[in-house]
Amino acid sequence: MFLSRWLPGLANLLHYRREWLHADLQAGLSVAAIQIPIAIAYAQIVGLPPQYGLYACVLPMMVYALIGSSRQLMVGPDAATCAMIGGAVAPLALGDPQRIAELSVIVTVLVGAMLIGAGVARAGFIASFFSRPILIGYLNGIGLSLIAGQLSKVVGFKIEGDGFILSLINFFQRLGEIHWLSLAIGLAGLGLLIWLPRRYPRLPAALVTVVVFTALAGLFGLDRFGVAILGPVPAGIPELAWPQSNLAETKSLLRDALGIATISFCSAMLTARSFAARHGYAINANHEFVALGVSNLAAGISQGFAISGADSRTAVNDMVGGKSQLVGIIAALVIALILLFFTAPMAWIPQAALGAVLLMAGWGLIDVKSLRSIRSLSRFEFWLCLLTTVGVLGLGVLPGIVFAVTLAILRLLYSIYQPTDAVLGWMPGVEGQVDVRQHKDARTVPGLLVYRFDDAILFFNADYFKMRLLDAVQGSAQTQVVLFDAEAVTSIDVSGIAALREVRDTLAAQGIHFAIARARGTFLRMLVRSGMAREMEDKLLFGSVRAGIRAYRVWRNRSRQALKEQ
Repeated sequence: MFLSRWLPGLANLLHYRREWLHADLQAGLSVAAIQIPIAIAYAQIVGLPPQYGLYACVLPMMVYALIGSSRQLMVGPDAATCAMIGGAVAPLALGDPQRIAELSVIVTVLVGAMLIGAGVARAGFIASFFSRPILIGYLNGIGLSLIAGQLSKVVGFKIEGDGFILSLINFFQRLGEIHWLSLAIGLAGLGLLIWLPRRYPRLPAALVTVVVFTALAGLFGLDRFGVAILGPVPAGIPELAWPQSNLAETKSLLRDALGIATISFCSAMLTARSFAARHGYAINANHEFVALGVSNLAAGISQGFAISGADSRTAVNDMVGGKSQLVGIIAALVIALILLFFTAPMAWIPQAALGAVLLMAGWGLIDVKSLRSIRSLSRFEFWLCLLTTVGVLGLGVLPGIVFAVTLAILRLLYSIYQPTDAVLGWMPGVEGQVDVRQHKDARTVPGLLVYRFDDAILFFNADYFKMRLLDAVQGSAQTQVVLFDAEAVTSIDVSGIAALREVRDTLAAQGIHFAIARARGTFLRMLVRSGMAREMEDKLLFGSVRAGIRAYRVWRNRSRQALKEQ
């Protein structure tokens, strides 16, 4: 029970089936083949030497394989989180590679601690606040930023400028400085990265591209012609160490760490949930917070940087047929072997080839198809998506996301402030009730107004509710009873109860009775706690609209009979 709850990966491995081994071995080798060149390239987004990208793979992949609940998810460096880490540490490091490495570790540990804390606090619901349009807009912004930031590797000169717009302006101003051989390598690499997946989908396109151009650079000594190469990569696995920092540095990195933790979790959950649904099992969001947090701590103490769910490597694992978390352990061991014995050839990797891999990674984050789909469904969410992208490019990653989420919440509050409502009637041949405002031929019960309000009644819309109901009464002739259909009222607060009382008293002053049907849940509990249910003597509280109408007809007939007797 303990293992299945806290170490589901280990529990799964303890019940491992021998027939899975061949598929897991093949998937592990395939994932490693994809992970190695991508990790080397992504380390440069942060501003770190290539070995740090591999450090961020070995221990985190092993840890997640034991703790994580997803059988397909592969963790590792992610383009979006790497861009955020680079933006967080660059102003403090001032170009010092050693400081970049130290600060990256501090950010990673903070991210891990925040994720674990969120998991313990059962904050998995946070993922729901990042709607699909916001995530697509965020990824589009990160993709464009990544493309602008990595153009320098392909064109052979360093692009100056802070931010997306200034970087592009500087790029176009210096087109005359292009190093044509580097550009040729970059364009050929892009061509290979586009062609290989279409022609040979099972081949690791990034690895093949990097190997091809590394071999060419070594054979022809392309560095003599001005082509920038990666340079020596230290061999050996990283030493475990706890990062050292002062309070001022830690405080300045807290905001960025929060943004990285949020995006890392949401990205990983999207990938994990989609593949879990495909294979018929569920993912516990709170546990995944903890699993991803511990994996980030493992990345930090092994001199790596923050990691997330890697969608491309997860897709490769699934495509090859990986069966269990053993895939991640096999891939991590292969990367460790590369670090120990095969780092010498990496020195000849052309920077332009890595730039091509990163440009493809940036392009892969941009989702134009989903943007078109959102536009056809909801103009507001389409513009929200675009504003998120603009916010990420113009304000920065975290402020851009906060801006978009704030807009979405304001839109939600506006929809609750003025929800739909209806005066109900009946149409021949139509089951249930209809809105008489939209169906002019709908029948109503003479003297009875049935009114529905389609959301919670809270402090910011209580006056609106009162106004709409009283307006409906004014527009209905000779109303004797108002029956409020409260089925859609999921909640009500103190201001809402006060509004209900004011409605009841206002109607009573006009000689109109006020009754409620289908009160339930929080709404009904608040009626009881406030004493309003007792004040209405329960005879004006009905379990259904039909019961309220029957009671009204009985009351009307008795009233008519009483008038006749007089």
